[in-house]
Amino acid sequence: MEKAQTRPPYESLAEWARDAAQVVTVPIARVLARWKVHPNTLTLLGGLLSIAVGGVLASGRLTLGGWLLAITAPLDALDGALARLAGRTTRFGAFLDSTLDRVSEGVLLICLAAHYLWQGATTEVLLAFLTLIGSNLVSYVRARAEANGYSCKVGLFTRMERIAVLSIGLILGYPTIALWILAVGSNLTALWRILYVYLQARKE
Repeated sequence: MEKAQTRPPYESLAEWARDAAQVVTVPIARVLARWKVHPNTLTLLGGLLSIAVGGVLASGRLTLGGWLLAITAPLDALDGALARLAGRTTRFGAFLDSTLDRVSEGVLLICLAAHYLWQGATTEVLLAFLTLIGSNLVSYVRARAEANGYSCKVGLFTRMERIAVLSIGLILGYPTIALWILAVGSNLTALWRILYVYLQARKE
C-alpha cells in the first residue's frame, strides 16, 4: 500500500494563503477558463486597476482607496490559479506578473507619498519611500538568491502581507500606523532574507 504524500511545510504565509484561497479562486478560474480568458489579461487588468487605485489615493480619498485596494488585490492570486487550471503557465507570464506587481505597488506608494507631500506631512512621505525601498528589496533579494540556487521565501512582509496591512490601515483610518509597520517590517524582511541566504552559503 502506497503511503499518502505529505505536502512540504509552507515557506511563507503567502504560500499558505494562496492554497487556502483555492476554495474561491479555483471555481472562479474554471468559469474564466470556459470563457477563454487569458491569464495575462487578468495580470494586466490587475496592474491597471492598482494604478487607478493609486490615483484615488493621490486625490486624498484614502478610505475609498483602501476599499478599492482590498477588492482589486485578489486578482493577483486569480491569474495564477487560471494559468494553472488552463495549463497556460509560462515563464513570460510569471515574469509579467512579477514585474507588474513591482510597478503597481510602487505606484500605490508614490501616489500615497504625493498626497502627503501636498499636505506637508514629511514623516508620512519618508515612511512611504522607506516602504518602497523595503518592498523592492524583499523581491530583489529573493530573485537574486534563487538565481544563484538558494531558497529565499522566508519573511512575513511579502507583497500579500504588505497590501493587506496597507488596505486595512486605509480602511480603518490609520494610514500612518500602517506606513510605520510597512516601513519597518519590509526592510526587516529584506535583512532577514539576506541573513537566511548567508546562512545557507555558510553551510556550503
